[in-house]
Amino acid sequence: MKELTIVFTDAEWESLADLADAHGVPAAEFVRTAVRAHEAAEAARVRAAGEAYAAVHADLLRRLGE
Repeated sequence: MKELTIVFTDAEWESLADLADAHGVPAAEFVRTAVRAHEAAEAARVRAAGEAYAAVHADLLRRLGE
């Protein structure tokens, strides 16, 4: 497992600590969960953009594949 040091302002740390406490998890686990959620959302956004591009250019992509 790799480690990462993140510097938070006092306000950011308090907010993070409050959120983690509300979810009943340590701050580090809350951050890991948030990062995984962001990664999943970004992957979905990129996938949707690729599918939209492919749909718009389907004829060209088909011809290039011939």
